Amino acid sequence: MSDRADEADGGAASGVWLVVGLGNPGPSYAGHRHNVGYLVVEELARRMGSSFRAHKSGRADVVEGRLGAPGAPGPRVVLARARCYMNESGGAVKALTTFYKVPPARVIAIHDELDIPFGTLRVKLGGGDNGHNGLKSLRSSFGTGDFYRIRSGIGRPPGRQEVADFVLSNYSPAERKELPFEVDRAADAVESLILDGLEKTQQTFNS
Repeated sequence: MSDRADEADGGAASGVWLVVGLGNPGPSYAGHRHNVGYLVVEELARRMGSSFRAHKSGRADVVEGRLGAPGAPGPRVVLARARCYMNESGGAVKALTTFYKVPPARVIAIHDELDIPFGTLRVKLGGGDNGHNGLKSLRSSFGTGDFYRIRSGIGRPPGRQEVADFVLSNYSPAERKELPFEVDRAADAVESLILDGLEKTQQTFNS
């Protein structure tokens, strides 16, 4: 891991990273725009050759492993998806940070973002919640907003459609064709953030 990846936590190169995909559990929510975080951590789990299992807290499913090629393992990573609804996810994630001894500065939350268009990705450290219930719950449970975010754009709802209805609906047919590429790109951004640090990742993915 580069020095830049460790700046936020004092250079704790041996520490664990917690990567959280925000979403709602259950098959009825699986294809919704609000659940893109789940899709990205599932892609990362596939790359790590692992499957999610229930954590002993009973409030989340996790994958534990390392980034990097076989024979050259990289940093330790825990992938997580909460088993509770989006607006309650902070408690479940906080329990994981306590269990794995992960400070907020080594948490990466992946979530949908209304204020950037579909097909656009933004990586940042800190900030508010912008009305996103998952981020709001995390900030409340952590007592800080100083964690990393991978923001996957979904754009604003068309016409007069309510925001809540829009985020809790499926991607359009055209978007579904592009979605695998967007999920893959967001997974790349997570790996870059951990391995190369924030500045390089923003230069690569925020353009």
